[in-house]
Amino acid sequence: MKAVERPDEAAVPEREAAGPRTAEAAVETIHREMTTFARRARASAGRMHPELSLVSYTLLGHLEESGGCRATDLAAHYALDKSTVSRQVAALERAGLIGRRPDPDDHRVQMLELTAAGTRILAQVTESRREAFRERLAGWPREDLERFADYLLRYNAAAATAPPRPSGTA
Repeated sequence: MKAVERPDEAAVPEREAAGPRTAEAAVETIHREMTTFARRARASAGRMHPELSLVSYTLLGHLEESGGCRATDLAAHYALDKSTVSRQVAALERAGLIGRRPDPDDHRVQMLELTAAGTRILAQVTESRREAFRERLAGWPREDLERFADYLLRYNAAAATAPPRPSGTA
């Protein structure tokens, strides 16, 4: 799509310069652009660390933030099937990035936690990802960055409280 220059603004796609659009058209654009964003995020994860998928990266990040948790907690937090989390956890354990310890409140339960290697790799990948975002957003005015951050927070808060939809429904 061709970009159009506006005075005192960066190039914007032509459809934005043409004027207002319908709410439905805006939702379609958001859907398309978020799909593109997700595809790029998955692809770039492999470049950040060849053995760390985007799912693995997010699981490690949650373990760091939470100080450790059960595999069932990870599945619930990310709305993933337990078998999916189990496979990811097994791979992260084989790679030496996470370990297990007994839950102090219930010794029948195993808590997952980052190992020193997991902490180190997570920090490296996180810094690489932050730098990539800094580069992509370098020309944005502070007000746009703040507005974009607020919109993402708002969207993710709404997504977190929305009931899951069965596949095949609108």
